[in-house]
Amino acid sequence: MSTDSGASSAAPKGIRMVHAVYPGQDKLFRDIAVSSEFLKANQKYFGVQCTQCQVKMEKLLKCSKCKSVWYCSKECQKKNWSTHKPTCHADERSSGLFKLVRMFSVNPVLMGYLKTATVFECGLLDNRRVGFDTPFLARIEIAIEPSDVLNFGGLYVNDPTVEEKLEGMLQVNAITAWQSPSMQAPLTPKRLNTWREARARCNAEGFAEDPVGLVEFIGHRCTEDSGNSMTAELHIPNITLAVAMTRAPFTSVSAITGIRTEKPLSAASCLEFINSHIRADKQNQLRLRTEMTEQDKEVIRAAGRNEDTFPARILKEKMQREQLYAGFVQLTRTVVT
Repeated sequence: MSTDSGASSAAPKGIRMVHAVYPGQDKLFRDIAVSSEFLKANQKYFGVQCTQCQVKMEKLLKCSKCKSVWYCSKECQKKNWSTHKPTCHADERSSGLFKLVRMFSVNPVLMGYLKTATVFECGLLDNRRVGFDTPFLARIEIAIEPSDVLNFGGLYVNDPTVEEKLEGMLQVNAITAWQSPSMQAPLTPKRLNTWREARARCNAEGFAEDPVGLVEFIGHRCTEDSGNSMTAELHIPNITLAVAMTRAPFTSVSAITGIRTEKPLSAASCLEFINSHIRADKQNQLRLRTEMTEQDKEVIRAAGRNEDTFPARILKEKMQREQLYAGFVQLTRTVVT
């Protein structure tokens, strides 16, 4: 892809982007990827509670504006409106992020690596009472990026030739812990009750020695720090703790040089694996692809303009961490006003 524009806010002249793929990528994906049949069969285990009364629902009655909170009746929606109104914003995606988060959550490969990342980020190896005496919460910042990395580059440098209709895919941009110094506010009573119920249920089912916490998936917009979110219980099995303790490194192979490199097992490397695994899914076997909205695209453009919005900052931090974006981070544009 090359660009040539004289506009100050458009892409710089003469940029040429080339992307190489490791020849064995398809086989690596097939070796560990979960089948579509398995995911479809397990969707039923991803339940939803009424936002107001917490009753479990078979049929979703969602807010027609943000499409990211659910109610069992119109009565519960009216009772909850004063609480929900300040955070209710229109969402371009017809079903919000629910369908994508559901497919992610029933995927044992993706959740296994997310749980390992949570072990590191929430310090479960450092304090063995977290998840037992006290809860933990992992905040997962998610976004939609083009499935073709060259289209990502085109949006990043504001290339006007990028097609309007783009296939996107779910990506995990960051994970942060509720226990971190900047997030010491207590859990809401509703979340605390959710954790206590999950802890009691795991105890009753024979998992009393496994830590239990909460996970919050957050989809942010390009112009606001707030976004739609979904919170669920997070059971960390002992085998995940054992994997984290071994710290066996990730091995990757350069598509250009063929050189093998190792990355230490960490929260960041687990997220990079998750994102790479989703990107390698060319046939949408994992059901994590969707058409990009203008909001999705603008987050990437804003990062390229080096804007100081929360979603743009999170994306830039991800680009600094992951090898795929090494050639893009030097292309930040300065907007002339």
